[in-house]
Amino acid sequence: MESPSTRETLAKLENPSTSQSEKPSGYNDLLRQITSSSDPSQVPPNLIAFIDSILKDSLGIIAARPLLASAVEAIGSIKSTESKIEVGTHALQILESRVVSFEEQDAMIREITADAYQEQEDFIDAAKMLQGIQLESSQRKISDDAKVKTWMRICRLYIEEDDTTSAESYLNRAKNLLYKVEDPELNLMFHLSQARILDARRKFLDASSAYHSVSFNMTLAEEERMHALSAAIKCAVLAPAGPQRSRTLAKLYKDERAPHVAEFGILEKMFLDRLLSVEEVDKFADSLAPHQLARTSDGSTVLRKAVIEHNLLSTSRLYNNIGVNELGLLLDLDVERSEEYAAGMMEQGRLTGRIDQIDGMIFFDGGEGSEERTNGGQAGNVVGRDLRKWDAKVQGVAEEVERVASTLQALYPDFSSANLVH
Repeated sequence: MESPSTRETLAKLENPSTSQSEKPSGYNDLLRQITSSSDPSQVPPNLIAFIDSILKDSLGIIAARPLLASAVEAIGSIKSTESKIEVGTHALQILESRVVSFEEQDAMIREITADAYQEQEDFIDAAKMLQGIQLESSQRKISDDAKVKTWMRICRLYIEEDDTTSAESYLNRAKNLLYKVEDPELNLMFHLSQARILDARRKFLDASSAYHSVSFNMTLAEEERMHALSAAIKCAVLAPAGPQRSRTLAKLYKDERAPHVAEFGILEKMFLDRLLSVEEVDKFADSLAPHQLARTSDGSTVLRKAVIEHNLLSTSRLYNNIGVNELGLLLDLDVERSEEYAAGMMEQGRLTGRIDQIDGMIFFDGGEGSEERTNGGQAGNVVGRDLRKWDAKVQGVAEEVERVASTLQALYPDFSSANLVH
């Protein structure tokens, strides 16, 4: 409840006998008294009463706008976040039916209230508060930078709550105007948010590439760039084994900064196709975010699945063939599960080879595939690694003969026409 003195002053100002020319100065004097009050607990109710009064029909829109703008500044100066939210939400409720006439003030109140929610780590309410800002308005001109800044802030608030679906919708809005934005901080915010969304949605290869690009941004401090590089390595490690991940690992391994991050050990082992031990994996897992340790549909974690696939690929580099039982021991899996992983990777074209279920053997044809889905795990019509190599050599000889013949024909056309059989 407002103080008696405030109530009395407002009653005088609202009285029809008070001249319209006297009201603005009277309201300004009252606002100064409210903000300079020695009792902070009285400021919120007095401000609420003040806002209710100036938005009544007794005061015209022209006179009310500057008074409301002053009230908004007063709301922003309140130290208590709870009081800011209380006064801000009340003001927005009063303005709801008249927002067209006070769009600028409505936007300012929403930003102040969103700041207060964010201080309380109530990110969803902060995002919803900002969503109410009219960015496509005929009443005021809003720059592309301001629009993108608002959308990116909403995006980042949703990311804090792991709501990647809502975050991505606002990221896409910003994307449509990003080419018009020259602010380097906004561009950096966009690319970092994009990387975090890809990471949260387990698109680890794309996320790794995005983080790696951010790590080269010179507007970031050195520590933050190294943190982005570390995130890129983590995402690359968590990605499904295959040619695409191998290319990503190679790019990160060749980065001269990589040896200075904690994840370099596991990056090096994966790049060099070495088997990973349980201890190394557990140590790496301690540095991962909760969503990176989430369980997949088969019950294993993202990291566990990535390590199994990597160790399976590393095994294919070490052996021409291996028994299913022995493979299970290497992968720390039962026989059926190890065979399922091998069959799945072969079928998806991420590993070339064949499985002899009768003899319980797996034959490898040279490591990674082309990532093209194959029929039942068979690499085309080629059966066996030796036959594949033989075909490649025959093709090489035929191509070399054709090259020599073409060279002779170009240098000695008369001799070629007389001696070469077509």
